[in-house]
Formats: sequence, structure tokens, C-alpha cells
Amino acid sequence: MVSYQEMSYTDLKAKLAELQAEYAAFQSRGQKLNMARGKPSPNQLDEALSMLSVLPDDQRPLDSSGEDTRNYGTIRGIPEARTLMGGILGVPAENVMVGNNASLNLMYDQVARAMLFGIAGCKPQSEQRNRRFLCPAPGYDRHFAISAAFGYQNIPIPMLEDGPDMDQVEQYISDPAVKGIWCVPKYSNPQGITYSEQVVRRFAALQPAAPDFRIYWDNAYAVHDLYPGSAETDHLLNLKTASDEAQNPDIWLMFASTSKISFAGGGISAIASSEANLAEIEAHISIQTIGPDKVNQLRHVRWLESLGGGAGLALPGLKRHMQNLAALLAPKFQAVDKILAQDLDGLGVASWTKPRGGYFISLEALPGTAKRTIALAKDAGVVLTEAGATWPSGNDPLDSNIRIAPSYPSLEELEQASQLLTICLRLAAIEQLLQERV
Repeated sequence: MVSYQEMSYTDLKAKLAELQAEYAAFQSRGQKLNMARGKPSPNQLDEALSMLSVLPDDQRPLDSSGEDTRNYGTIRGIPEARTLMGGILGVPAENVMVGNNASLNLMYDQVARAMLFGIAGCKPQSEQRNRRFLCPAPGYDRHFAISAAFGYQNIPIPMLEDGPDMDQVEQYISDPAVKGIWCVPKYSNPQGITYSEQVVRRFAALQPAAPDFRIYWDNAYAVHDLYPGSAETDHLLNLKTASDEAQNPDIWLMFASTSKISFAGGGISAIASSEANLAEIEAHISIQTIGPDKVNQLRHVRWLESLGGGAGLALPGLKRHMQNLAALLAPKFQAVDKILAQDLDGLGVASWTKPRGGYFISLEALPGTAKRTIALAKDAGVVLTEAGATWPSGNDPLDSNIRIAPSYPSLEELEQASQLLTICLRLAAIEQLLQERV
């Protein structure tokens, strides 16, 4: 196949007319498809429906310590939920505090506490000037929005094939104004990159100039493998283990939730860290609330135990459940990759990732064409994440990154949306190449 850059002006014009006709045909269908967010599909959510009836009506919902989960208290969460979330994150239960449905809420609150009260005896970060936050990019827009909302200057850090550019990270943390870094260490959003062992060990060994610097380790896709149990599964070195070995136990804060395991709006979440950090966090949370939704925590554990075969078998149940979800998700990722390859290979207009897990495919279009591609798709009925969203302040310096979220549409809808996306990509690329030749 001849790349567009090698085609003559006349041939490009002819190809443009051909694609415009295909695009008009899609527009005439009047479809409304959405690949903007990594929402679980209805079929995925249905896999957890049995959780709603797992607690017997004729028994008091007591946790393993005998506490009534309907009542106040238990700020750090019930013991079995702490064990479950610790298993997901790979840390002991004593290092875990379990909250309500959104880990994003826990991250927001942690930044807010740093601003209002300070960390590790340091003065509140709101009283410190020129605050900065490191943001591996492309990355998760909601992370960047939190630090921006609290007035930090977001500093983009390039993502390499094995994780963030650690040379830049190590350089920036010599500045005491740098207070944290956002990380999605396994199957990163949106590229699907898993940090290498070397990168994790460099994180664990960081010696920041600011004693109140923390690594915000959002392990959102810790158990979200597309091909579980196969050679196509990524493995992430545990940051707690690496930090303990580096004698740097307080630098990390881990986050996770069941938002893409059970119900996106009705899961449980967790923050994990050293005892020193958790004690500081608990002191503030105990003023904010008398306790989380412990009935929902118990419901999650009992449901997963039922899938695993009995009491104490929540983690085996989780493994079985994630295999079921992978069976729904993997064909969608494969369908997108197949259509991208069929329509774009050899044209020189795009490259894309082939993740082994997580929820996204990251596509790099020709510089200067992402916004145009997404606008064309929207006008034909397919909504994608806004161009630039994967960069701090929505400013993609190359206007090239497009985040694809295959999870929510049906397989048929996804194939149609992917076909339209490739038409829009090619249209935008040819328009730009023709303009450059005028």
C-alpha cells in the first residue's frame, strides 16, 4: 500500500473525493455512538447483578469481627474488604483503608488535605508558592483536573515505552515546589503501558527535595487483564515492596476501586499506604465522616466469595469474575485493532497501541489532525474523547493523540464507529497534506 505522503497531488484529490462519499454515507445513517469514556457496558454490569441479592434477608449483616455493618464506625473499612482491596493492590490489609464507590474521590480528598493541613508535619501546601504536580502524558484527564483545580502547575512528563521518563522525574523533584506525580502504573490510561521493574524501582528510590512529595499510584487496572492467565498478561512490580527495600516507606499512596469490576456507580474503593500516612489520613477522615458504606463493602466480599466457592475465597472469585469480563472485552479490542489495521496500515497516517489490558487504545494521528478527526467523527454521530484531553490543560502540543474507549458500545456498534474513525482520520490527513502542497 502506498503511503499518502508518497501519493501525487492528483491522486490525493481523488482519494479525498472517495472518502468524502464514504463519510457522507455514514452521516446519512443518523447514528449516535459513543466511545468517549471507558464505561462498562450493560453486559459487563449484568455480570455483577447477583451481588444485589447476596446478603440474606433473615440474617444481620455482620463482618468477620462481629460488627454490624449497618451501624456507625470502622473508619478504615471492614476487615474482609481491606483484605480484598489489599489483594488487588498487592499489599497487606493493615496498609489499606476502604472507602465508598470512587477512588477519584479519595485522590481528590488527599490533595485537598495536603492543601489544607499539610503532609508529614509540613505546612499546608496552600501556603507554599509555585506548587507543581508532575503529569505523565498522554495520561488521565481527571487526574490533571484535580491538581489544576487546587492551583498546582501541571508539568507534562513524556511517557516512554516502559513508563514515565524517569530522568525528567528525577530532575524535577529536586525542586521543593514539586509535590506529587500522577501514575497509572499498569495498563496506563490511555496507552496501556505497564511500568517496567526498573521504572518502579526508580520511583521507590526517589529522594525529593520536598518532604511532602507523594507518588499518587492509581492502580485502576491492577486486575484488568484482557488475556488473563496467558503470556499476554503484564506484570507490575509492587511499589510497596520496592519502597520498603529502598527504605522509603512513606513516599507512596496507592488507589484502586471496583468501579470496573462490579458497578461503576456502586463499587468500593481503597487508599493504601504506610501506617504513618494512614494514621494522618484517618485523623482527618474521622472528622469528615463516621464511617463508609460498610454494607456495600460486605456485599462485595460475600458476592466474590460466592463466585470463589465459599467463605474466605473472595480473591479466587475475583479472578473468575475478571476472566468473564475479559471474555466480553477482549473481542472489542481485537475488533478495533483489526479495523484500524485494515484501513490504515501502510498509509503513514496513524499508529496505535495494542494493550494487554485496561480500557483504552491510544492512537497517534498525523500531527495537527486529531482535533479535525474528532470533529468529523462527531458530525457523523460518533463521540470520542475531546482532542487534547490526555494532556494537562487539554493542550496536546502535537494535536495528535486520540483516546479510543472500546468497552461501552456493542460489538456491532464498535465496528461501525471504528470504520467511521478511520475514514475521518484519512480525511483529516489528506486535507492537511493537500494544504501543505498548495
